Amino acid sequence: MKDEQLKQAIASTVRIYNAKGWSPATSTNYSFKDENGAIWVSRSGVDKSQFTENDFICVNEQGIPLGEFSEVKPSAETIIHCEIYRHFPKSKVILHSHSLYPVLLSSISKNELKFEGYEVQKGFEGVHTHDCTIHVPVLENNQEMIFFTNELEYNKSRIAHHCFVIRKHGTYAWGGNLFEAKRHLETLDYLCECEWNLTKK
Repeated sequence: MKDEQLKQAIASTVRIYNAKGWSPATSTNYSFKDENGAIWVSRSGVDKSQFTENDFICVNEQGIPLGEFSEVKPSAETIIHCEIYRHFPKSKVILHSHSLYPVLLSSISKNELKFEGYEVQKGFEGVHTHDCTIHVPVLENNQEMIFFTNELEYNKSRIAHHCFVIRKHGTYAWGGNLFEAKRHLETLDYLCECEWNLTKK
């Protein structure tokens, strides 16, 4: 998929996820790497119901806006995207969601979310059976990005399914293309909804 087509496809995904209630109050951010390896992230403070392909800015590997975007202040969470690309270099698209169920489930979990026996587990790359246990790390939330940089470094070996949850914050999921990133995010969201409803029985 060409860069402009990818921008349009991600922008459409952002609007769809907003309609699902996954990006309240201008929250969440999204990114991709273009054909030259440059990082593009969603502009901060944009109403996601109105998000378009023109709402991406180009940043370097430290999250600093480049060129015509040099005067634009990016989201502090841009660093999280840069760190994911650094630690998981095969990733090309990153999606961040504030959907309800991962946030709720992370509030009562210790350091991971665990799923067993669900058919949808096969939505994660490399998982070919429901008869297994999926572990998704829950990382602690903090406003200081240096804290999160260290947290991701420390927990990298625990991230096996292209996603993690930040406690009472939201989900980050990624893939080698938009389809993979969406599949990982939506798989995790579905599993969290199932588990949360089980806790209410």
